[in-house]
Amino acid sequence: MTDATPAIHARRFPAEWEPQAAILLAWPHADTDWAERLGEVEETYIALVAAIARFRPVLLCVADDDVEAYARARLSSSRIDMAQVRFLTAPYDDTWLRDSGPITLREGDGFRLLDFRFTGWGGKFAAERDDALVARLDAMGVFARSQRTPIDFALEGGAIETDGAGTLLTTWKCLHERHPGLDRSALDAQLAGWLAQDRVLWLDHGYLEGDDTDAHIDTLARFAAPDAIVFQACDDPEDDAHYEELRAMAAELAALRTADGAPYRLFPLPWPRPIRDGGRRLAASYANFLIVDDAVLMPGYGDPADAAAREVVARAFPGREVVQIDCRPLIWQNGSLHCLTMQLPRGVLG
Repeated sequence: MTDATPAIHARRFPAEWEPQAAILLAWPHADTDWAERLGEVEETYIALVAAIARFRPVLLCVADDDVEAYARARLSSSRIDMAQVRFLTAPYDDTWLRDSGPITLREGDGFRLLDFRFTGWGGKFAAERDDALVARLDAMGVFARSQRTPIDFALEGGAIETDGAGTLLTTWKCLHERHPGLDRSALDAQLAGWLAQDRVLWLDHGYLEGDDTDAHIDTLARFAAPDAIVFQACDDPEDDAHYEELRAMAAELAALRTADGAPYRLFPLPWPRPIRDGGRRLAASYANFLIVDDAVLMPGYGDPADAAAREVVARAFPGREVVQIDCRPLIWQNGSLHCLTMQLPRGVLG
């Protein structure tokens, strides 16, 4: 736990389930890593944009006028309400806006856009244009009543979860990989300070084979309320290499306590069967869902466990519609629908 100063307490990092202005996305195109399977992933994008547009506006980044014209035609032909879609022209390396998009804090009557350094998950991939995306959107006047704060510290949105009430959940593996020279107390202080948190909860276990984010929390464990966590479990002790690690993570989660000292209500998600691309196992997780106003959009993988996973999410989010989207094309790049999206709090667009 790290004490926050009164100045930091003037800021607040809202939870994903709080009222939203829009969802930020970037359309895949031939100059992104999706080129090899562009047709497949476009179908998933169309389904995702259609689902989001039922509940919230979509801010859709496009690389240029040609990409916009193509995306507009594909979406319009799918009978999506185009009044819900706003196009923003900005260059990008890839489309994982959870990690390259803004982390938005409320600050009095306005907003603080935290623009952390994006390094392509520790230098694994090119990221120069992605790293400049928040500054580009801010310069375009996309955000209202906000101030952008660049922070020379590598941090991806998928690496952190907040309950909106001062508790941050993250994984030691990811933050240690990005900052091997910092110990846990130093990372505690920096994360709590920048993100206006009262405390940081760390998980030492949990991973997905094929994941290149170094164990992002949004593939493993997610807040559903200040006292509830949905997490990816593994129920195959005989044949799956994830079993021991995810069982250890489940034990860690059971040992955590809320700010009031109570155990969390836990919602374990079922484990999908392995999905492979040749000999490579892909990182399929049901925990990579997106919360939007009145709904939760979650991955499906064409697996018998899809229905059971949907039931778990429905129990964790009573009163919200649960919409399942086929994300098999997405996990070819080892991410799913939460990784593609970034929610923007209500008010930040004016």
